[in-house]
Amino acid sequence: MLKLYCNSCLLAGSFVVALSLSLPGAAQNPPAPAAPAASSNASANDQQDQSLGTLKVNVDVVQLFFNVKDKHGALIPNLTKDNFDLFEDGQPQTIKYFKAESDLPLTLGMLIDSSGSQMRVLDMEKEVGASFLESTLRPKDEAFVIAFDVDITLLQDFTNSVSRLRHALNEAKINTGGVGCSGGPIGPQGPIPCGSSGPRGTALYDAVYLASHDEFSHEVGRKAMILLTDGEDEGSRLKIKDAIEAAQKADAICYVLLIADRGFYGGMGYHGDSEMKKLTQETGGRVIEVGNKIDKLRQAFDQISQELRSQYNIGYVPTNTARDGSFRKVEIKPKQGDYKIQARSGYYATAHHEE
Repeated sequence: MLKLYCNSCLLAGSFVVALSLSLPGAAQNPPAPAAPAASSNASANDQQDQSLGTLKVNVDVVQLFFNVKDKHGALIPNLTKDNFDLFEDGQPQTIKYFKAESDLPLTLGMLIDSSGSQMRVLDMEKEVGASFLESTLRPKDEAFVIAFDVDITLLQDFTNSVSRLRHALNEAKINTGGVGCSGGPIGPQGPIPCGSSGPRGTALYDAVYLASHDEFSHEVGRKAMILLTDGEDEGSRLKIKDAIEAAQKADAICYVLLIADRGFYGGMGYHGDSEMKKLTQETGGRVIEVGNKIDKLRQAFDQISQELRSQYNIGYVPTNTARDGSFRKVEIKPKQGDYKIQARSGYYATAHHEE
């Protein structure tokens, strides 16, 4: 079950859920995220032609979803496994499973920034975000919605209902309120020190961690997180590296729609884009600059929809069979052609836990 937190714990609306935080250090024994592999007692020979979304083999299989683009950024369809070489930590791997997946069930998480900097663009985000979900979700897909500011709030848990998701997005409200100091599961101060005279906070990194660890890590198949934010974090308990690691362990592709009302920052500007590029590059997504233009936001969502429906699914049994928790770098390289591979940078070889 999802464990999110609320600093003020004054939430309204039937879809708003606030639960105890599960950030590192908040509990002595946090549950380990699932490894990006599948295992069972079925025969591998009977399953090699199946997609990895339903793959059942008697060995650990690493799977990756990725896009291929030409030098102009256009998606390239109809490739086969013979077009690629695959490496783990520099060592060549044998591609066991390969398929172009356009209809495999998709799990989406939409994280919407409701901090003060988004005041003049939040309504635009709600409108276009709901239209994206309506046009993208198919009967077997699911999505959830989280708002983050000083608090992190689950507005809607997993559902296929576009009307519930739209309602949840409409529940997002700008929150620049203070932080309560009455104690709680993450300590007496919450993610922002009490009495802080600076900006009240945007718990962006914490939100990515929680969405990854408490939502995506329990799901299988294709997973994508879409963040609507200016990329500025103020007051998270965690660092960007913690957010990236959680997303990688949950096998969630992260897209960031960089939405910034530049007038809010005056002459100071904003600097969230560099950290967001780290997050997206490591997880196989990308940053799309939107500014405060609704047409650019619609185009960005269209691009994401096309990429999610044009993914390749590749799988292999790693030659390094140790489950020691280390990070393994994975590279997919085209054998020929000026292709750009958009894929996650690797995975954590954690022990597989049976539920």
